[in-house]
Amino acid sequence: MSRIRRFSIGNPINTEAVVQNLPEAKGEFPYFTRIQSTESSGINLQETMEQKDYLLYPLEPETRIYGLGENIRGINKRGWIYESNCTDDPNHTEDRRSLYGAHNFFVVDGQETFGVFLDYPGKLTLDMGYERMDELRITPEDWNLDLYILEGDSIREIVKAFRQLIGRSYIPPRWAFGFGQSRWGYQSAEDIREVVKGYRDHGIPLDSVYLDIDYMEDFKDFTVNQERFPDFRKFVEEMKQEHIHLVPIIDAGVKTEQGYDVYEEGLEHGYFCKDETGKEFTGAVWPGKVHFPDVLNREARNWFGRKYQFLLEQGIEGFWNDMNEPAIFYSEKNLESVMEKIKSIESRNLDMWETFALKDLVNGLANNPEDYKSFYHDMDGRKIRHDKVHNLYGFGMTRAAGEAFEELEPEKRILIFSRSSYIGMHRYGGIWMGDNQSWWSHLLMNLKMLPSLNMCGFLYTGADLGGFGSDVTEDLLLRWLALGIFTPLMRNHAALGTREQECYRFTQTETFRNLIGIRYGLMPYLYSEYMKAALGNEMLFQPLAFVYPEDEHAKEVEDQLLLGESIMIAPVYTQNAGGRYVYLPEPMKLVRLKSMEQTETEILEQGHYYIEIPLDEVVFFIRPEKIVPYTDSGQYMDALEGQELKFLHFVTERAEYEWYQDDGYGKDYENPVHSKKLVVEVSAADKG
Repeated sequence: MSRIRRFSIGNPINTEAVVQNLPEAKGEFPYFTRIQSTESSGINLQETMEQKDYLLYPLEPETRIYGLGENIRGINKRGWIYESNCTDDPNHTEDRRSLYGAHNFFVVDGQETFGVFLDYPGKLTLDMGYERMDELRITPEDWNLDLYILEGDSIREIVKAFRQLIGRSYIPPRWAFGFGQSRWGYQSAEDIREVVKGYRDHGIPLDSVYLDIDYMEDFKDFTVNQERFPDFRKFVEEMKQEHIHLVPIIDAGVKTEQGYDVYEEGLEHGYFCKDETGKEFTGAVWPGKVHFPDVLNREARNWFGRKYQFLLEQGIEGFWNDMNEPAIFYSEKNLESVMEKIKSIESRNLDMWETFALKDLVNGLANNPEDYKSFYHDMDGRKIRHDKVHNLYGFGMTRAAGEAFEELEPEKRILIFSRSSYIGMHRYGGIWMGDNQSWWSHLLMNLKMLPSLNMCGFLYTGADLGGFGSDVTEDLLLRWLALGIFTPLMRNHAALGTREQECYRFTQTETFRNLIGIRYGLMPYLYSEYMKAALGNEMLFQPLAFVYPEDEHAKEVEDQLLLGESIMIAPVYTQNAGGRYVYLPEPMKLVRLKSMEQTETEILEQGHYYIEIPLDEVVFFIRPEKIVPYTDSGQYMDALEGQELKFLHFVTERAEYEWYQDDGYGKDYENPVHSKKLVVEVSAADKG
C-alpha cells in the first residue's frame, strides 16, 4: 500500500508538475534532517567560512539510489553529485553534473525504501554520496519548494504511485514508432528525396525524415525557405505518398526582424520575456538576436502554441522542440561587456594566465548564469526572475504545443518531443536524450537512462542512434541500432560536418535492412507494451533489481533491462566485441534473430553466460511463461496492418498475453475493444 505526503517549505512556485492535489502534511518531514551550519571551504589559515543549509540523509553501505531521469553515470546514482539545471551542453562526459532535463525524483533503497520528489524549478544540487560517501545531501538555491515523500512495499509500487501523482504519460501516433532518419544539413527538398530514395531502393524500412533548422527561412520559427522547399504543402503530400512523415524542428528563440509576423505579434502583445526595466530581453541563437516567448505566461503560451498551426495546415503531423533550456549563444548586454574587455587588452603581450582568462571570457558568452538572472516571466501576474524557474522553460514550450494540438487537432495524435524538460512535461510530449556523441560510452549511457526516465514519466524517448557529434563507425551504428530496435523513439541523427550515417551508405546494407526490419516485426509487442505502460502508469524499461529484489546478482546488473512483461535485453556496447556476458536471474529462452524470418531459440537455466552476438544478429531473452507477439516485417508502419500475428514464447503449459492494438491515430485509449487476450497452450505432444 503506497503513501504520499507533501511538505511545503517557504513559498513554492506552482510548477503544475503534479495532477493530484494533496493536502499539506503537518509536522517534521521524515528521513531527512535539515542542516544549517557554517563550514570551512579551505584547508589553510586563510580559509573562508561558508554557510551550509541542506537536507541530510545518512547512507548505509548497501543503500542504492535510483532515478533522476536524464543524467550521466549509472542506473544506481550513488557516488556522484548532480545538479537539476537544464543545460545546453553536448559533452556528456563523466564530470558533468547536469544535462538538458531536470527530473527531481529518486528512490532510496536500503534498510529503508522510500521515494523523494522535490518540486522545485530552480537550481537544485543533489549530492548522492560525493562530499561524503555515507551522506545524501540536497541543497536548493532557496527554500521555496514542495517536498513529496513516497512510501510503499517495493520500488515498483513507489514508482507507480509517483506516476499516478504526476499524470499519464504522452502517447504519440503509432507511425512515430517507425524508424526515422535525421541530419542537421538536409538543405532542400531534393536532399530529402535522395534520402528517401536511398532507403527505399535498398529495402531498408523508414517512416519519417526530420527537418533540422535548414528548412527555415533565415532560421525563423514557423517559416519555410521557399527556394529550398518550393510548394512545401505539395512536398509534404508527396512524402506521405511514400509513407514518409516529415518532422520539422522548432526552436525557442524568435528572430528580432521587422516584417516577421511572429516577432511583430509577440512584441505588440508583450508576449516575450522582459528584463528588469520592462524591455524585451535580447539573446542570440541561430538567427542572431532573438526574443524568448514567455511560455510560463498562459496567454503567451497559448499564442505561441497556435503558431504550430502554420505547419499543421501544410500536412505536418509531428515536431521536435529544440534549444529550449533555453540555450543562449550570447546576450546583447554580455556581448558588449566582453567586447570592451577584449579591446582593452588589444596588442598586449598576454601571459599564460591572461590567455586562459581570455578563453574563459569568450567561452563564457554562451549560457552565462548571469544572463539567466537578467530576464523575467509573468506567471499569473507575478513577476519571477528566470533563474528561479529556469527548469520549466522547455516544459512550457512543449506544453504550448501540446495544448494547441488539443484545440487544433482534437481527434488526432501529433508527434511532439523536446530536448529540455521538467517532470510534468511528460504529459505533453516525449524527449530525446540530447546532443550525444558517436562514442561507445554513449551507447551504454543511452541504455542506462531508459529506466530512470521511465521512473519520471518519460516513456517516449530514445537517443540519437549512431551519435549526433563525431564520426560514427559502421559497427557502432549497427550495435546502437540493435538497442534502438527496442526504444520507443528510433531515430538516426547526426550533426553538420560529421560523417554521413544514413544506413544505406555503409557496406552491410543487408544487415541494416534486417535489423531495422526486426523492429517492425516486433511492433505488436513493442507498441502494446508502450500503451499498457502509459495507460497503467507503469515503467516500460526496468532494471533487474526492481523485478528481482532478493537477487543480489541482479542488483549489480546495470547493462541489461527488462522491457515490458516478457523480454530482457542485453545489448553489446563494446567495440570489437563478439558477444558479452549476461546474467539470467531465472530460466529464460534466448532468441537469436538475423531477421524476422531467421530465428533460433535456446532455453537457458538461471546463471551467468557468455553469449556470442555477431554484428548481424539481435539477441533478447523471454521470461518464463511469457509471450511475444510479432509479425512479418514491412517497409513502413502502415504495411504492418492486417498481417498475421505470430508468437515467440517460453510457455510450458498455458499462458495469456494482453495485446493492445488501436488505429494509432485516435485518442479513445480506454476503449476495451483495443485489448485482446492472446493464449498460448503447449500440448503434451509439443512437450515431448
